[in-house]
Amino acid sequence: MSVPGPQSPDGVLVGPPGSLEAGEPTLGLNDTSPDEGLTEDLTVADQAVERLAEGLLSHYLPDLQRSKQALQELTQNQVILLDTLEQEISKFKECHSMLDINALFSEAKHYHAKLVNIRKEMLMLHEKTSKLKKRALKLQQKRQKEELEREQQREKEFEREKQLTAKPAKKA
Repeated sequence: MSVPGPQSPDGVLVGPPGSLEAGEPTLGLNDTSPDEGLTEDLTVADQAVERLAEGLLSHYLPDLQRSKQALQELTQNQVILLDTLEQEISKFKECHSMLDINALFSEAKHYHAKLVNIRKEMLMLHEKTSKLKKRALKLQQKRQKEELEREQQREKEFEREKQLTAKPAKKA
């Protein structure tokens, strides 16, 4: 379809040759106005639009309502899943903290065992030092006794030698 050119005062279209195609109506001043059947066409068009809209709605509305219901169910399920996931995460954190507590308890047992061993060693060392002190005291007493006996033996020998030494006769 071609675009009509400018009109002349007598209602005949003026334009380049070949611009009008065969069978195309040309509008002139004597033709009917396009607004005449508008009100009738408008009511028919409104009814047609309304029927088309109703048909379109009746065709797509059930699917849309089912989709809406499905989306609502999915949203509810998603909320439930999120709550469940949060609960599982909190359980996992509790388990993890329990593992940490168990690790602390096992470490405490380990250090308690070390302390018990150190205490046993300290008691054993205390007993050994007590025995060594007693032995050292006995040895010291034995040496002192031996030293005293030697001193006494020397004194006896010294007295004996004194007695055995010749004494000059007394002149009277």
